Amino acid sequence: MEIKVLGPGCPKCQQAEKIVLEAVSETGKDARVEKVKDIKEIAKYGVFGTPAIVVDGEVKCVGKVPTKEEVKSWIGG
Repeated sequence: MEIKVLGPGCPKCQQAEKIVLEAVSETGKDARVEKVKDIKEIAKYGVFGTPAIVVDGEVKCVGKVPTKEEVKSWIGG
């Protein structure tokens, strides 16, 4: 499983990354979490608000910090 946290590094983006990492750890899922800061790369997903979360190529959340429960539901935890 591949999870991407899209965002330039603002506090909300950092918080979103932290929540994703915690959710992956708590569920024990085998997932690679990648932080994407490049605006051109982010735009390729059709995302124009950050933070955004992409799970296996599917955009799950845009423009807000997800809850840990939301992230767990996306990754099957």
